Amino acid sequence: MPTLLLNSTQQRRLNKLARDAGRTPEQTLRFVLRDGFDFCEWEVRESLAAESDAARHGTIPNDEVQRRTGALIESVHARRRKQAA
Repeated sequence: MPTLLLNSTQQRRLNKLARDAGRTPEQTLRFVLRDGFDFCEWEVRESLAAESDAARHGTIPNDEVQRRTGALIESVHARRRKQAA
């Protein structure tokens, strides 16, 4: 396995990112190598924000989302049929 050296700034970023993501630095490094620090940091921030929002405001079950979406689509189609007539 090749050796990879990170400078102290990169090592700090990796450790913080791993801590925020709930992973080890070794697990996190795989994603950083693939996607880069900036993207991984953005993705973790967005995930944490989404989790916080869901905890604060709650979630809607998938069945309910599908029902509401179907009703919305049907109302748009009904409106278009009425305008066409």
